[in-house]
Amino acid sequence: MEYKRITSIDDPNFKKLHDLMGQIFPPEEVLEYELWKEPLEDPGIRVFVAVLDDQVVGATEYRYYPDWNIAMTDFTIISKPGLSLGRFLAENRLNDLQELAQANGKELAGMFAEIYDPYRVEHHEFGGVKVMDPYVRREVLSHLGYKRLDLEYVHPSWENNGEAVKGLDLCFMPLNDETDQLLAHLVKSFLTTYYTVLSNKPQEWLEMIETIGAKESIQLLPL
Repeated sequence: MEYKRITSIDDPNFKKLHDLMGQIFPPEEVLEYELWKEPLEDPGIRVFVAVLDDQVVGATEYRYYPDWNIAMTDFTIISKPGLSLGRFLAENRLNDLQELAQANGKELAGMFAEIYDPYRVEHHEFGGVKVMDPYVRREVLSHLGYKRLDLEYVHPSWENNGEAVKGLDLCFMPLNDETDQLLAHLVKSFLTTYYTVLSNKPQEWLEMIETIGAKESIQLLPL
């Protein structure tokens, strides 16, 4: 199995990846094909696929923010069981991020991720792929060390229609196990930067950002 980076919508593997995303994720979580052109060409956005026998069987997108020395996992796709895809993607992603942090003269502080809460939202079946089941994914990410930020979280729909997507938690995986809170201004700055690309922000999201900005820190809770 190979870990290959995609940097262009003209890469044959990107068509396979985008088709896979459409099978796995709900429509509001999938950016239109042509709108991927600039993100893929952005050196700060890293999209990798797991390729086996010329087929894209898994993928992960993430980014590293050198100013804050943190990362964000945008998504992870595991399309088939029995290939140790989760471990393959997680290990390669962390190795890549640690190399980026080292090039920045630092040790990676941790990584954000948005995680569905199946105890609140039960209708996401992720294309019927059992290994992508929200209950399974939540426990896997807990095992990896992710913790839930203590806030009522929403995010703007990637369809850029001004709707708020609910039923998720914003989580963080600290590389230092003793970390039990994050500075609120870091969380606010990160979210504001991360969603800059979406011009149509829902009111619920704007209010959430204001609430975060009024705090000094945000606790990290068990996932």
